[in-house]
Amino acid sequence: MTSDTSRVEQVPGAAEHEIELAISGMTCASCAMRIERKLNKLDGVSATVNYATEKATVSYPEGTQPDRLIEEIEAAGYSAALPATPAERRAEAAADAEPGEHDELRSLRQRLIGSVVLAVPVILLAMIPALQFTYWQWISLTLAAPVVVWAAWPFHKAAWTNLRHGSATMDTLISMGTLAALLWSLYALLFGSAGMPGMTHAFELTIERSSGEANIYLEVAAGVTMFILAGRYFEARSKRRAGAALRALLELGAKDVTLLRDGKEERVPVDRLAVGDRFLVRPGEKIATDGVVEEGSSAVDASMLTGESVPVEVSSGDQVVGATVNAGGRLVVRATRIGSDTQLAQMAKLVEQAQTGKAEVQRLADRISAVFVPIVIALAVGTLAFWLGAGVGASAAFTAAVAVLIIACPCALGLATPTALLVGTGRGAQLGILIKGPEVLESTRRIDTVVLDKTGTVTTGRMALVGVHVAEGTDEETALRLAGTLENASEHPIARAIADGARERLGGLGEVEEFSNTEGLGVQGVVDGHAVIAGRTGLLEQWSLRLPAELAEAKAEEEARGRTAVAVGWDGAARAVLAVADTVKPTSAEAIARLRELGLTPVLLTGDNETVARSVAAEVGISEVVAEVLPQDKVEVIKRLQGEGKVVAMVGDGINDAGALAQADLGLAMGTGTDVAIEASDLTLVRGDLRAAADAIRLARRTLRTIKGNLFWAFAYNVAALPLAAAGLLNPMIAGAAMAFSSVFVVSNSLRLRGFR
Repeated sequence: MTSDTSRVEQVPGAAEHEIELAISGMTCASCAMRIERKLNKLDGVSATVNYATEKATVSYPEGTQPDRLIEEIEAAGYSAALPATPAERRAEAAADAEPGEHDELRSLRQRLIGSVVLAVPVILLAMIPALQFTYWQWISLTLAAPVVVWAAWPFHKAAWTNLRHGSATMDTLISMGTLAALLWSLYALLFGSAGMPGMTHAFELTIERSSGEANIYLEVAAGVTMFILAGRYFEARSKRRAGAALRALLELGAKDVTLLRDGKEERVPVDRLAVGDRFLVRPGEKIATDGVVEEGSSAVDASMLTGESVPVEVSSGDQVVGATVNAGGRLVVRATRIGSDTQLAQMAKLVEQAQTGKAEVQRLADRISAVFVPIVIALAVGTLAFWLGAGVGASAAFTAAVAVLIIACPCALGLATPTALLVGTGRGAQLGILIKGPEVLESTRRIDTVVLDKTGTVTTGRMALVGVHVAEGTDEETALRLAGTLENASEHPIARAIADGARERLGGLGEVEEFSNTEGLGVQGVVDGHAVIAGRTGLLEQWSLRLPAELAEAKAEEEARGRTAVAVGWDGAARAVLAVADTVKPTSAEAIARLRELGLTPVLLTGDNETVARSVAAEVGISEVVAEVLPQDKVEVIKRLQGEGKVVAMVGDGINDAGALAQADLGLAMGTGTDVAIEASDLTLVRGDLRAAADAIRLARRTLRTIKGNLFWAFAYNVAALPLAAAGLLNPMIAGAAMAFSSVFVVSNSLRLRGFR
């Protein structure tokens, strides 16, 4: 087991170290900013803190101990821990895979359920005079007190931490407003006339100065707590998903490997592999780690890494990558890289860096609260001082000050984001669009460039038979029957495409005899008494079968279009050429047109070759193409576009797209793709239809507009009523009615999203 300090990564050639710390206890984006400021004050330390991933990336000079950094964070009122070792990370991934919720999430969920059960009766009693039976106010107090004290505890705790460090956030306002409402209600019930039998809250919209001793504000205290807890719970749930991409990537690799030692086979966990070990990969198995083929030849499905739909032929001396799938023969591989050095581990690092480096879009409410909260507190204190100085009596002065805090308490604000998100995401789910959180919506408004992966996004990602060319005197049906029956005996993806295409057109296939496979070249066998050969022209030429001029020309044309051409011969002559390719989805061209209508510039990005990429781009109407790129280069392409000032959306479906999806300002994953891509993205399109990408961007933009409208009105009511409260003219029922109306307005405005088409 390594010591904690040795986990710190040394930067070569510099007297600097870099470490990533896990941080807990942050409640809003301003917490991240405070930790950042605190760390950056230390000599030679440079830190960035990401609220979404709850991590701090810190560079620090020689001589500074990591424990010193942790002490500094803890002094600011938060918790920090050193990064986990690979073994601890795997254990954490396994724990996360088990049923049950994260502690913070479970606590929030319990508080939310408790507050809903207790607060709803309190709100109903206060708002409907017909329900106000004798001593109803005391029942309200019994129900509201646990909501304000226990359910709102995270807000009070955060407010206290902020107070100790001389700052104020939304938590400060929520805590002060709910406690002021509870304490004033308690005072009115015990020492004023609000506790008398038969007390009722009538809706009187008169503006007059009053002592407030007959008024209780319990519904405000309980309602605010409930609504804001709902918002926090949904936010915590979406934040929890930020690390899921890495967990999914770590799960992709092989778990066990067949080691070859002294001629014996031994099945061991992949952790026990060392560089230089020889291991066996059978057909259909995942390759355990990066290595070099020593024996055998096969086709390897590397589409998860390269995005190429055609399997790669490998034989002795070729490099293979861990987690790719052996689609054909038996391979013996010598391990060249293990653990964190493998290409898969590098991709996991890529996704993590992209997620950590993504600028967190601060909540609009948080940004406004940075100014709004101190103003409200100053106004409440000023109101109290003014009315005490004016000699109206302590009770009236205190009523006016508390009225300021209560009317400023953001009741509709707690609803503004969660309700629009709930309705918007619910409508999205009905349309097959899953939105992960509020930050996503902010990104969609500014997007101007959309980068599209080719395989599985614009195209189907599956090989299909797309062309049949026959020599003079040969009919297509015979060529398809013989080639299809022969290829049906092979497991190679190109063979499967030919067999499936032939079966589809003919309705069925015959039987093959004396079947044999020549690795990397093709197959041969006897079908209906004919000796049939299918594969590369080199295989046919070994049997002295040469392509006639018209077939050679057809083959050259198909290859120029980026398709794979398979030559077929029987009875002593080459008689057909079959073309196989990854086909474009029928809806892709329409989807590209829709994206252009939204003001976006489409770019095709693929690991496939230039010819294939250009051919697909021309078919769907994309002019800008970036081809033959590796997964890490995909991230670089996104960074380059961002460096040119573009705001980039990325649509992809493969593991090879995960880093790019995380790096992009907005990541959209096809739901038909891999779990890793889905976890790394911001939006998931459940249907494999690219048109859903345009719908997703439209829905997200509309939801964002609704949230901003909600926030405007939530603040507008509060701001308009603040001067009345400060003047001591605010009847508590007007405050209650204005709050109820602003909440109803926000909810009904959000419900309009249900009509999105």
